[in-house]
Amino acid sequence: MLARLGSARLGSAAHSALGSRLVRSGLKKDLNMQRSLLVLVLVLVLAIISVGAQEAAVSEAWNRKSCKCDCEGGESPTELPFMGSGSSMVKDMDCMPECPYHKPLGFEAGSVSSDQITCSNQDQYTGWFSSWLPSKARLNNQGFGCAWLSKFLDNSQWLQIDLKEVTVVSGILTQGRCDADEWITKYSVQYRLDENLNWIYYKDQTGNNRVFYGNSDRSASVQNLLRPPIVARYVRILPLGWHTRIALRLELLTCMKKCM
Repeated sequence: MLARLGSARLGSAAHSALGSRLVRSGLKKDLNMQRSLLVLVLVLVLAIISVGAQEAAVSEAWNRKSCKCDCEGGESPTELPFMGSGSSMVKDMDCMPECPYHKPLGFEAGSVSSDQITCSNQDQYTGWFSSWLPSKARLNNQGFGCAWLSKFLDNSQWLQIDLKEVTVVSGILTQGRCDADEWITKYSVQYRLDENLNWIYYKDQTGNNRVFYGNSDRSASVQNLLRPPIVARYVRILPLGWHTRIALRLELLTCMKKCM
């Protein structure tokens, strides 16, 4: 009898010890899992902080390079040391102009001539479409034929401007058709220095083709500043979205030679 009682007590103690070990093992596993989750969360947080720091560094690097307008001296960003005139271009682009003062290049005023403004499939603009040629794409143009109307409604269409010489382009103004609810809702921009070079898309800070948002009615003008500006002779506007029809009135901006 005593032997059986002793054996039962030993068995109970063994079971109790085993239970304790299992409980401790379970707690240890829970602690290890919690630690693993904390490490994973910490790694994710550090990754997010690193990406943010890289973006801030890119922005800071650009800001350090940016040139500023000299209001007192009247210095022109279009005449800074890194630029030449015409095709004798740019030996050192360490400093691109970023100026808060802009002036129109002359679409509305007429100093940009009709032969400087062309479009895709222009040889097919006959009949009614001959009144809506790319040369009509001038800001605040009025009357019949007050805008460029694309004959075709797809993402292969473009409006091109030949500025005749290499120019700093710092912004774009767009309007819709003056006499109907037709306008461009979004677009991208291409540019190049010379007609023998490939077209370059204007990029955003992530390296993707930047999408510019355009108009939401027929009359209001929408301004998109280019920061940084582009240095180019040829500029293309490529419609990506539109209301009813691709319709455009336009002005390009450049940095002013002095503050007004």
